[in-house]
Amino acid sequence: MSALFEPITLREVTIPNRVWMPPMCQYSAEPEGPLAGVPHDWHLAHYGARATGGTGLIIVEATAVSPEGRISPYDLGLWNDTQVEAFRRITRFLTAQGVVPAIQLAHGGRKASTDQPWRGGAPVGPEAHGWQPVAPSAVSFDERHPVPTELTVDQIQEIVGQFADAARRALAAGFDVAEVHGAHGYLINEFLSPYSNQRTDAYGGSYENRTRFALEVVDAVRAVWPEEKPVFFRISATDWLQDGGWTADDTVRFARDLHAHGVDLLDVSTGGNVSGATIPTGPGYQVPFAARVKAETPLPVAAVGLITEAEQAAKILANGEADAVLLGRELLRNPSWARHAARELGGEVNVPDQYHRSV
Repeated sequence: MSALFEPITLREVTIPNRVWMPPMCQYSAEPEGPLAGVPHDWHLAHYGARATGGTGLIIVEATAVSPEGRISPYDLGLWNDTQVEAFRRITRFLTAQGVVPAIQLAHGGRKASTDQPWRGGAPVGPEAHGWQPVAPSAVSFDERHPVPTELTVDQIQEIVGQFADAARRALAAGFDVAEVHGAHGYLINEFLSPYSNQRTDAYGGSYENRTRFALEVVDAVRAVWPEEKPVFFRISATDWLQDGGWTADDTVRFARDLHAHGVDLLDVSTGGNVSGATIPTGPGYQVPFAARVKAETPLPVAAVGLITEAEQAAKILANGEADAVLLGRELLRNPSWARHAARELGGEVNVPDQYHRSV
């Protein structure tokens, strides 16, 4: 049987298989008012469908630690207790299907305050529920985005506290895994990369200074997250620049730091911090970055990026390139991908009693 269908235990949480769903924003929450950032029926149906399809772990989309941390006004959030209660409905259903519920905690940084992607995804202002973005440095993402406000040290510390508060709420909402979003050009990634971080204080310049904010966030989350439950970190392993950006070497070094700070798995993606970067996409194009971290550090890894076929996913695990695979667009296309892969490869996944006739 393929390792795809074997359980994996991180701390005291056992995930029933290695077919996982990565965080993918739905941009479907109310933008303002008492229901801002609150998950509703769409989110329950969306995540519930993948749970009944046999997925082992589902990471709920980038969920903002503050209203200003949303990527768009339509993102989910965990800055109040109304959101907590709504998330409980989702985690109860996922848990009942044997799925481990996880959530990605995020701050959009300079790429925040944008419209829904199907309406163009352009930056929006107050007239369209938007706000002024913040960042480590006053450097815009591209010509469309406004110049962000450079964060003060006090504001940085406030955001660290917001991550901790959101983690407390995530625990109250029933999640078993917290993932810190440090990828794709959002706030933590912006601090890590010298391309976007031009500070000259304790949060900029050297590798140690640029990683300071990320590690402070990890420490704050780990301090409020139960010892028996795992913390993940999602990283962009490279900016895809020839020089002047975050590199694969940096990622390997940082993975060792994250492991020392109590992170239990690195969710390895790439890109998103440099507008117009040339990225050589293809099947499994990001897997080598995960494989290198797995080979050179003690930190378990999950691989993502154009993983679409059952045999392809099984081979990644069989080759020791990753400990789990994350399927994004493929799970959007086929919520029951795990069930189909199990039938193809002779494995087993959780199937609701109501669906057993389909096995």
